[in-house]
Amino acid sequence: MKFVTFRNATGQFIGAVNDEENHIISLAAASEKMNGESALPASLLEGIALGDQFYKEAKNIVAWIKENQLEDELSIPLESVELLAPIPRPAKNIFCVGKNYAEHAIEMGSKDDIPEHVMVFTKAPTTVIGHEDSIHDHRELTEQLDYEGELAVVIGKKGKGIKREEVLDYVFGYTILNDVTARDLQSKHKQFFIGKSLDTTCPIGPWLVHKSAIDNPNSLNIKTTVNGEVRQDSNTENFIFPVEEVISVLSQGMTLEPGDIIATGTPAGVGKGFKPPRFLKAGDTIEITVEGIGTLRNQVKG
Repeated sequence: MKFVTFRNATGQFIGAVNDEENHIISLAAASEKMNGESALPASLLEGIALGDQFYKEAKNIVAWIKENQLEDELSIPLESVELLAPIPRPAKNIFCVGKNYAEHAIEMGSKDDIPEHVMVFTKAPTTVIGHEDSIHDHRELTEQLDYEGELAVVIGKKGKGIKREEVLDYVFGYTILNDVTARDLQSKHKQFFIGKSLDTTCPIGPWLVHKSAIDNPNSLNIKTTVNGEVRQDSNTENFIFPVEEVISVLSQGMTLEPGDIIATGTPAGVGKGFKPPRFLKAGDTIEITVEGIGTLRNQVKG
């Protein structure tokens, strides 16, 4: 199931996307039709916190609609709504794994830069935007705006000291994230946070796919294009640290909570890796496609 947060003329809602990815069911409206009232949470973040209860209820609603042939009545054309990030305002910083593909580590330095341990930094929650939202170029601050296409994991259950073999029990689902980065700020400040946390530099979406639809998060094709040109083309099987290890390491001594977002790292092919570098500019369109999830698209605006 693909969950979305969307907005239309009447408000902001959570929904489920149909298999053809051209219509949305407003889960609250469908629940009210089915039960006479809706007891569903108002936000996807609240729903994720309910865990399996929320997923099962949403699944039952969609099944009831199909059984009663109410798709035409309760479906909303995707093109008629604005898709927000699945979690428009995360409860805390987004966790990001650095240099999790060997070829990316090499393009950013050398073989000596391939990490031996999980490397983690964060992006502020104020960076988050949705599918088709504009990325500001921040030309007054940076001349080296770069893209990083990534698979992102959303935690579904509170946990600490999670064993590697139990990690996927704590996952709610998967989405796509663009870790847009101001490379010159990253270099200037000698750390990642400021260069990674400019407003609008964390597009997420277009939806959140429940984990039941993804057999193995460590075996998904991932591709990034800029203006239609392929820049990144890899597979998550090339992770240095698979999803299970990343989450287990993060949870040692630190509590992970429902709705936490973890970006798993980017493949080779970022703008800085080219000679000469190929940074983003106003008008550029970035599309990131992850197998089994979809395509996240955003344009840079001045």
